[in-house]
Amino acid sequence: MNLLDQIKDAGIIGAGGAGFPTHAKLTSEAEYILMNGAECEPLLRVDQQLMAIYPDEIIKGFAEAGRLVNAKKAIIGIKSKHGEVIELLKERIKALQLDGYVEVGELPDVYPAGDEQVLVYQLTGRVVPETGIPIMVGCVVVNSETALNIYKASQGIPVTEKYITVTGDVPNRVTVKVPVGTPVMDVLKLSGIEDFTDYAVIDGGPMMGPVKTDIGGFITKKNKGFVILKKSHFLIRKKSVTMEQARRVNKATCEQCRMCTDMCPRYLLGHNMQPHKMMRVLNYKIDDLEGQKIAQLCDFPPLNCSCYPAVPEKYIVPRENPWIPSEKAFEVMGEIARQAGDRTFVRWLEIYRKLPFKWVARKLAGMLHRTKHIQVTMCLSEKLREASSGYGNRSFGKEADEELRVLTEKARTKQAELNEQGMGSEVLREEPFTIARDSLGFKVYLMKWNKGRKDCTVEIEEI
Repeated sequence: MNLLDQIKDAGIIGAGGAGFPTHAKLTSEAEYILMNGAECEPLLRVDQQLMAIYPDEIIKGFAEAGRLVNAKKAIIGIKSKHGEVIELLKERIKALQLDGYVEVGELPDVYPAGDEQVLVYQLTGRVVPETGIPIMVGCVVVNSETALNIYKASQGIPVTEKYITVTGDVPNRVTVKVPVGTPVMDVLKLSGIEDFTDYAVIDGGPMMGPVKTDIGGFITKKNKGFVILKKSHFLIRKKSVTMEQARRVNKATCEQCRMCTDMCPRYLLGHNMQPHKMMRVLNYKIDDLEGQKIAQLCDFPPLNCSCYPAVPEKYIVPRENPWIPSEKAFEVMGEIARQAGDRTFVRWLEIYRKLPFKWVARKLAGMLHRTKHIQVTMCLSEKLREASSGYGNRSFGKEADEELRVLTEKARTKQAELNEQGMGSEVLREEPFTIARDSLGFKVYLMKWNKGRKDCTVEIEEI
């Protein structure tokens, strides 16, 4: 029987939690095979401990898996903080005469280093396409426990046991090997807790694991660990809130500063994963497609360099190239330009798509001030007003709210005077972050538009 059939008959699935059949994954052709030993979730220690206890078996199983997919290189991913395990692995790789094929790749001690797509980038420099899988960039990823099970399968041993970390606010924090089918309660009691009346259990790690509604049941091949905490613990309370409760909390705290997006690991890989927009939809119930489309313009640099900045510089996370819009931003801006009937603007958008440079972005920003392209600006402004019409008013306390009200009324009065003189204007409010109130003052501005023959010049006046 060949190894692939042995893996199938042994019942091996991904031990990292996803549970994908390993034999199916190993039918692919790949340039790299990668081993995920990063233990993505905090507090879980199965991968690290298995590599320390069974280094030879894991290395052999991993190398055999690599040969099945015809990989040119096999790389073990492990966080650099596990120095002793790293040295042990390097020593055993050399002793097994696999140092020309298997190597150790050290990962930063950050979350989520064990995310499959982040792992691929850290070890190979390749970016898995959005919604894609590692094989699309010539990589196959297996877990360290999966590699151990592959070695056992080569020896005719099926998967009948599972390694589980039991941790949390408990007397005994342990990693144990138990038979598949063991009652979950029996495993939980290894923590030293007998009565779970006042405790809740997270199935998996503290970041992504859900709170178990029923601590009965049995251990499966997909279980990785359990985190036991008091029901009053902040993490349990946070994971137990309803969607409506979460929406209220988020609405009170989320400032739409987009730091969550700028620091999102998937976004940094180039994926259109933008948590701040998800929060916007959640907070303001923007369930119309038009509103969601307009939100994509956050990633259209010409608007950012032509409009008044809303976020202080110290809160903006630098991007490698801030002049490259997202593809969806291109699509939305192109749709607006076509609605406005501005073919020239559409052509320059296509130039910008091919040449995403600073000078092209500034060219487009300047065009938005030209009388010739005023229809694009008007169409955009109208869509922005419609999209933001459902946004709620923020409160900063009675005194601050009154201060803002007075300033806004002054601005509205002056705006009316300007309108009588035939001059357009917009009222802009500069508001502080609720957590860091020293970051911005309570200010109101008038953005005055002076229409010339060719250009519309802008003047900012503080009220």
